Amino acid sequence: MRVAVFGMGYVGVVSAACLVRDGHEVIGVDPNDLKTEMINRGASPIVEPGLEELIKAGVSAGLLSTTADHAVAVAAAEIMLICVGTPGHANGSLDLGYVRRVCEQIGAELRQTHDYKVVAVRSTMLPGSIESVVIPSLEKTSGKSASKDFGVCINPEFLREGTAIFDYDHPPKTVIGANDMRSVEPVKALYAKLDAPLIVTNLKTAEMVKYTDNTWHALKVTFTNEIGRLCKALDVDSRELMRLFCEDKKLNISSAYLRPGFAFGGSCLPKDLRALTHRGKLLDVDTPVLSAVLASNQVQVNMAFDLIRDSRKRSVGLLGLSFKEGTDDLRESPIVALAEQLIGKGYDLLIYDRNVRLAGLVGANREYILTHIPHIGRLLVDEAKDLFEHCDVIVLATGEAEFEDLTMRFGKEKIIIDLVGIWNLRGRMDGYIGLGW
Repeated sequence: MRVAVFGMGYVGVVSAACLVRDGHEVIGVDPNDLKTEMINRGASPIVEPGLEELIKAGVSAGLLSTTADHAVAVAAAEIMLICVGTPGHANGSLDLGYVRRVCEQIGAELRQTHDYKVVAVRSTMLPGSIESVVIPSLEKTSGKSASKDFGVCINPEFLREGTAIFDYDHPPKTVIGANDMRSVEPVKALYAKLDAPLIVTNLKTAEMVKYTDNTWHALKVTFTNEIGRLCKALDVDSRELMRLFCEDKKLNISSAYLRPGFAFGGSCLPKDLRALTHRGKLLDVDTPVLSAVLASNQVQVNMAFDLIRDSRKRSVGLLGLSFKEGTDDLRESPIVALAEQLIGKGYDLLIYDRNVRLAGLVGANREYILTHIPHIGRLLVDEAKDLFEHCDVIVLATGEAEFEDLTMRFGKEKIIIDLVGIWNLRGRMDGYIGLGW
C-alpha cells in the first residue's frame, strides 16, 4: 500500500517505520523541518529501542521519506493516517485543532483527485469526534461526500513508550471503526502480517476503546496503590498479597465482572468493602477510590429508578429479586433497594422470582427482607404471566434463563427495562430500554 502518515510524533513515526518494514511505501508529513530532515537521513526523532534501525532500513530501501508538503503526500497515497496530537486543555477538554487542520489540508487535495482514498485516524479522540470534526472538515474542503467519494475510519493505536515496536507487532487487538466496509478493507491490508484479532466496529465504539483501556489501566494502578497503603498500615506485604491476587485468573485477572449491568450486592461485597474502608479510616489511610465504590454502585440503582420514572407508568413488574440469578439470597440485593424506592414513591409493584418463596426464607435472609419490605408476601406472584398481565413496565433485574423467553412471549406490548444486558432484545421489542446500552 502507499500510505501518507500525517504527524511524525511518537505514534506517527513508529507506525511509519513498522509499515515500511512490512513492505508498504510511506510518506511522512510534518511541518517540523528538523523531524523531516532527521528521518530522511535515517535518524529517529525520538528515543525508542529498535526504531532508528527500522527508519534507516526504510530510507535505504526507498520506502520511507518525509516532507512538509501535504499535497504531494495526498496525491501519492491510497491511505492517509492521521497521527497528530490531541492535547488536553486545563479543564480536561481536548484540543482537536491539529486534527481539524490536517483534515482541511487533506480535503483540499481530495478536491483535485478522482481516486477513492481512505482517511484513517489514529489520534486519540472522544466518541463523536469523527462525525463532528473529521468528516465535516473533509467534506467542506473537498466538496465531496464521505463513504461515497472517499473513505473515513478510525484505527486507534495501543503503543507503549519503550516497547512500541513490540506492541505494534503483538497488539492485543487491532480495531477499525467505520460506517462502511469500503473504508475498512484498505486499512485491514496494512495489518495483514500481524497475528492478532482484527475487529471491525462502529465509529463511536472504536473511538471509545482507547479511553476505556487507559482509564482501566489508571484504575488498576490506583486500586493497587490504595491496597498497598492499607497493607503497609496493617503490616501486610502488599507485593506478596498482589502476587496471590493475580493467581486468580478465573475472577481477578479475567473478563469476569466486566460486563455493564446492574449494581452489585449480596452478603459479601458490600460488607467487606465497608469493613476495609472503615479500617482505613481508623488507621488514617486515605482510600478515595475504594471509598467511592459503594456510592457509584448506588448510582446504578438510581439510574434504574429514573428509567422507570421516565416511562410515566405506575404499574411495575420486577423479574428477579435476589442479588443475582440462581440464588434466593436477598441480603443487600440492589433489586430490593430498587423495590424499596418504588414502594416509597407509591408505585404499584409486583415481583416474580422463582427462587424466592417467603415460606422458604430462613435466618438472616428472611430477617433482611422482612425488615426492608415487611409486606413482601403481597408483592410476590407465583406465575410470571400474572405479572405481565398486570404491569405496564417490566424490569429485567436478574439473568435467569427463563426471562428472555417470558419477555418475548408476554412483553410485546410492554415497556421493557433491561438491567442485565445479556439478551439481544434491542430491535426485537419496540418498548425496549437498556440501562447502559
